[in-house]
Amino acid sequence: MNNVLRNSSLDIFFSKIRSENKKIVFTNGCFDIIHPGHIHVLSQAKLLGDILVVGLNSDKSVKNLKGKERPLVNESDRAEILLSIKYVDYVTIFDESTPKDIIKKIKPDTLVKGGDYIVDDIVGSKFVIDSGGTVEIVKFLDGYSSSNYIDNLN
Repeated sequence: MNNVLRNSSLDIFFSKIRSENKKIVFTNGCFDIIHPGHIHVLSQAKLLGDILVVGLNSDKSVKNLKGKERPLVNESDRAEILLSIKYVDYVTIFDESTPKDIIKKIKPDTLVKGGDYIVDDIVGSKFVIDSGGTVEIVKFLDGYSSSNYIDNLN
């Protein structure tokens, strides 16, 4: 999985991409069970730039956010699945509860979040806007949620 980037080299790697005048788009999530809602958000995010980077919550981060029974799929498998999706160029895994630090390293031109957020409530939005970038919210597809899938298994 050579397109899984480590936090220590993000700033150097993306400054090179930026020097090639490529527009960098960033989104993030747990992506524990990939479903059509995820694909919709990723496809819409990719339309907004040249390079789509997905910040992936590590197993530790997912456990802290979702509980000890999660994730159902480990981080390396989730990263591999994401990289197999044609819209995704790179994945970076983070241990924190939010991707704030990696957003600051990557300095995306566009920050994308799926759902019904308010821009001010999206982690990293102020940094991206203050850096001259934009924040886009992609409406979720109704009826798709990893939690719903998991609840239906029980």
